[in-house]
Amino acid sequence: MYAASVPVFKQLLGGLSAVLAKGEAYAEELHADAEVLLTARLYPNMFNLARQVLVATEFSKSCAARLAGLDVPKYEGVEGGFAEAQGRIAAVLAFLDTLTPEQINGSEDKEITYMVATTTRRYLGQPYLLHAVMPQFAFHVTTAYDILRNNGVKLQKPDYLHVY
Repeated sequence: MYAASVPVFKQLLGGLSAVLAKGEAYAEELHADAEVLLTARLYPNMFNLARQVLVATEFSKSCAARLAGLDVPKYEGVEGGFAEAQGRIAAVLAFLDTLTPEQINGSEDKEITYMVATTTRRYLGQPYLLHAVMPQFAFHVTTAYDILRNNGVKLQKPDYLHVY
């Protein structure tokens, strides 16, 4: 469970940080307002870039904490710019670095219960990780990449995967 969660979260959050850095550099190069990129979206009813970052970091830290039996850390949103978005990613990565395999391994059958708005969600650990969290997490990281790419930021797959 640890190998399927924390290292994957760390890799893709590292990629998210890298693509955000390229997005910020692109805005600076064009002498453009970075806010334009942070508020960009792929379609009018989709979350903007800043919200994609927020949701991706929420899914990763919440999942890891719940699987480890810890309280979910609370962090500020990403409003304010690229620095705040990078700060949020750094905070989540720092939290993930505190977790050990022993805290998460064996959580396959652990009952995970949490609230979404007014609805209580209940899962066992493995289905929670593999079917509830990972698809959502990957979707929001990918959409953040796609928003930047769609707005002209020169990105490649290794940026997303955070491998060089």
